[in-house]
Parts: sequence; C-alpha cells; structure tokens
Amino acid sequence: MRAIYLAILLMLLVPAARAEESFPSTFKAKTIPANGAQIHVRVGGKGPAVILIHGFGDTGDMWAKLGADLARDHTVVVPDLRGMGLSDKPDKGYDKWGQAADMRAVLQSLGIDKAVVIGHDIGTMVAYAYAARYRDLTEKLVVMDAPVPGVPPWDEVVRSPLLWHFDLGGPDMERLVKGRERIYLDRFWNDFAGTPSKITEATRRHYAEIYARPGAMRAAFAQFRAIRTDAEDNKKAIATKLTIPVLAVGGEKSFGKMEAVVMRNAATDVTEVVIPDAGHWLMEEQPEATVKAVRQFLDGKK
Repeated sequence: MRAIYLAILLMLLVPAARAEESFPSTFKAKTIPANGAQIHVRVGGKGPAVILIHGFGDTGDMWAKLGADLARDHTVVVPDLRGMGLSDKPDKGYDKWGQAADMRAVLQSLGIDKAVVIGHDIGTMVAYAYAARYRDLTEKLVVMDAPVPGVPPWDEVVRSPLLWHFDLGGPDMERLVKGRERIYLDRFWNDFAGTPSKITEATRRHYAEIYARPGAMRAAFAQFRAIRTDAEDNKKAIATKLTIPVLAVGGEKSFGKMEAVVMRNAATDVTEVVIPDAGHWLMEEQPEATVKAVRQFLDGKK
C-alpha cells in the first residue's frame, strides 16, 4: 500500500509534459485583447520587430529556437493564435483575414508599427493575409511549408488526399477525437514529417495535452473549416501582388519548391529555400538550417 501512495505522490509532483525547447527567460508572457479574444503572447529582445505565427499541431512554443536567435537584435513577438495554445477559444473569427487583424491588434498594443511577419502551416495563411491587408506595415514576409488558400495552384494542391482534414469538423468529429487527441495529432506528426522520430515523445505529449483542453479541438477544426472563406479573400488580394521581399521555405520531403511557386503568384520579389532532409515540421526536424535561412533573409543575405 505504501508503494501505491508513493507512486501517486510522484505522479502529482511530475510537471505536465513540455516541449524540449523553451524560450529564454528574458521573454515575458502577456495577455492582449484582440477583436473579442484574449491572445497569449510572448515578447523578448530589442530592435526591429518580427512576429512569429505558428500553425496546427503546434503553438507559439514551436518558435523557441528561432525566437532566441532573432531576439539578439530584434523585438520578437510570439502569439498563440485565437483558439490555440493559451489564447481564448471563441466560437468565431477563424478566417485568416480576421486573424491578421488579431495580429495587428497585438502589435499595436505593444506599440509596434512595422514588422517582419513569419508563419508556418496555418500561420503561413495568417502571415500572408497580414501582409496583404497591412501592406505598408509589413517589412518582409516569410512563409513556411503550406499552401495559401486561393493562390494558384490552389485548385490542384487542395485536391491532395493528404489534405482531407481541411473539411473535417462539427460535433460528431469532436466526439470522435475527444480523449483521442494524441492519436489524431500523431497522424500529422507522422504523415507530414520527413523523419517522424524527430518529433520527440516530449514534444508530442506537450502538444497533445494542450490540444486536449476544453474547446481546443473545436477551435482547431474551425481554423481549417474557414479555409474556403480564406480562398475567396485571397483570390481578391492577389489581384495586386505584394512588392515586399518574401522568403518561401519548403521542406524537401514536403511542400518543397512548391512554396515558392505559390508565392510567385502572390508577390513579385520571392526568394526560394528548400530545407534538405526535412518534412513539414521544419523547426522540429531541421531547426538549425531553418533558423539560418530566416536569419540570412532578414540580414539581407541570399
């Protein structure tokens, strides 16, 4: 009996699983109101501003290594998108044009006017929407390994059987996934990775716990189900191409060169980078190469 009590005590003392990387202690967490939602934000560093926007299967935690590097000479802003991570999970507002307004509200609250905007996965969709909506306030744009709804060759890309999750959602799907969040997330970490073992057990446990919180999967489904609306918004936006410098980063074993193909239909000044031996999860699979590519772009090196 004593052994059972001791085991229970040890379980209570063990902290929740965390991703293997964490932000430097100089980063401070804030909660910032944005269009009816409270957005969880980390802020660190000093200098020109850069905002890092995560995607599905992650939270802002994914940016720890890039954030630490950029904070040497930039003010780094790392939000959790609405409905994700530690941000509020409202019933609406998941179109990417609207979430770009969330990001603008965050920056304004911090007294930041212009910024470099960086996104991965769904964050790529929000980052493009931000650059298209706030053209005079976006210094540079970095998009990572994801299509942009409505931007050619969208009609071909969206037909991929790998993207069946774009239309998944609703109460029945929430019931199916409830209590099985880890199984659902493993599908993305395994199928979209170049090397699934690089998505460590610690990282998987960390995000699975976050996505198992009340309302988290409903919000995640809403992010994808807004994509049809996003496509219509972006079809209008690309009528006037972006003229700022754009870095299009693809994983060799995932979106690859297609990232730049997409962005050349939306912008006039596109630099292409393909990260070798990487799938979709660039910051988890090849963090050093990804950080180097972003750093060189921001420093004006090609």
